[in-house]
Amino acid sequence: MRSAVIKRKTKETDIELSLKILEYGKKGCFTGTSGIGFFDHMLTSFASHGGFEINLKCAGDLNVDGHHTVEDVGIVLGMALKEAAGDMKGIKRFSDILMPMDEALVMCALDYSGRAFLFFDSTFTSPMIGDYDTQLTVEFMRALSTNAAITLHLKALYGANDHHITEALYKAAGKCIGDALRVISDEVMSTKGVL
Repeated sequence: MRSAVIKRKTKETDIELSLKILEYGKKGCFTGTSGIGFFDHMLTSFASHGGFEINLKCAGDLNVDGHHTVEDVGIVLGMALKEAAGDMKGIKRFSDILMPMDEALVMCALDYSGRAFLFFDSTFTSPMIGDYDTQLTVEFMRALSTNAAITLHLKALYGANDHHITEALYKAAGKCIGDALRVISDEVMSTKGVL
């Protein structure tokens, strides 16, 4: 089983995260807490639809705001994905999806290439969803893509409810990452011979 445990402690956060990449088609799960209710809901959606078992222990400076916690969880999750993916031999590598959630529709396309890049295009009308700052969605995705070394494109095509748009973005990212990590051959999917 492809798995990783990452511990990272700074003056702002103290995080331990364990990750297992499940057999493709298996429903994942999230346990633990970030201390931010809506963010835990997003991590649950990411894990469930991506086919990941994620356990999180996190203490962050939430007395300041949620920024360090959300960004640093993205960093640690990206590091765990990179470690669990190993040499990436035989992975599908590319994935894309149109993810609907009620009136919202988002697009995700990615290349699990070893090259980090994020394109993110989404507008939110509310500054907060519960105790979650909507600006932190792009910060999480940037930290995730950088540390997992993924080329990740996310775009909200339309939607009226920020909860729905945000959740569709997390679901789409999780689903595409899980799909791209699916082992489909014994060859490296690259003309260079390595990823």
